[in-house]
Amino acid sequence: MILEDDLIYKIALSQIKGVGDITAKKLISHCGSAELVFTENKKSLASIPSVNKKTIDFINSAESLKRAEKEIKLMEKNNINHLFYTDKQYPNKLKLCTDSPINLYFKGNIDWNNQRFLSIVGTRKSTQFGKEYTQNLISELAKYNVVIVSGLAFGIDIAAHKAALHNGLDTVAALAHGLDRVYPSQHANVAQEIMQQGALLSDYICGVAPDRQNFPSRNRIVAGISDATIVIESSKKGGSLITADIANSYNRDVFAVPGKPIDKQSEGCNYLIKNHKAILLHNVNDIVKNLNWDLQEKAVQQSLFNSLTNEEELIIEVLEQNALHVDVIKQKLQWHSSKIAKHLLQMEFKDIIIPLPGKIYKRRM
Repeated sequence: MILEDDLIYKIALSQIKGVGDITAKKLISHCGSAELVFTENKKSLASIPSVNKKTIDFINSAESLKRAEKEIKLMEKNNINHLFYTDKQYPNKLKLCTDSPINLYFKGNIDWNNQRFLSIVGTRKSTQFGKEYTQNLISELAKYNVVIVSGLAFGIDIAAHKAALHNGLDTVAALAHGLDRVYPSQHANVAQEIMQQGALLSDYICGVAPDRQNFPSRNRIVAGISDATIVIESSKKGGSLITADIANSYNRDVFAVPGKPIDKQSEGCNYLIKNHKAILLHNVNDIVKNLNWDLQEKAVQQSLFNSLTNEEELIIEVLEQNALHVDVIKQKLQWHSSKIAKHLLQMEFKDIIIPLPGKIYKRRM
């Protein structure tokens, strides 16, 4: 793990009492960098809106820098990566949100940009219908190479993560605690899989427990990092509705799966639809059309088709909409192994096909 020289100041900035992410951004904008915040004179700091004398005293205290120094050691110990909101790798969609975290911590490997992200949330007390709907929806989303975001909780969250992993999709678990632990502990094995096919993500430093008040704050990451938020089963109150409200405040699309009026697990979804806070979700086509993915797919397909070689066109025809083992592709085309391997590798580099575990390939378009 490569650590920046000024990382201690970036982390310390979010550990100053009374300084939230919005105020932290104002401080950086005024001073020029996180490091310069800690050397700026008091008179200059006092001219910044929402920065009072008490806040200035906290800035000048060594406490936040000590905590940041401790955190860096814990990051090295736990193999935790870091993103600052001015970094190019920081999620662009999240960066557009006024209250986005200045610091993000993650474990795993994922491209935070140039991909489609969808958040899927719902009740912890999900029904069999809710779980099956989640699995089927993600199965249909697989061909769009979507990153599935959720919160690793019981119910719909864990169903979404498992379905993403099963369908070869990257998935992100946004957590309400430091990355030196996994909560709930029953999902530790899934968390390990996610780190191999996505990431665990948090804006909390090590040692922070999954306290109740952390979850609404965590939900802003779930809502802000994605193109849209999907609510699958929700009671009248709960974290899913909070996430939906936050997504609406960010001008992101919200989808909700309708249910029977008498079903408690559908009260929240029905409320969102009834009050025009969510689009009624029937199937994957509703998402594709509302997010204009169908138009994007046509443009991508045309672009890719124009650049395909004769051999690549044959491979695409064999794959159609299926994911196939390399031996099946070889059998259908009657090509030598070296020829298959060569063209599959070239198509992978061109981002035309997606390699899955077990030497299985599927077409991206």
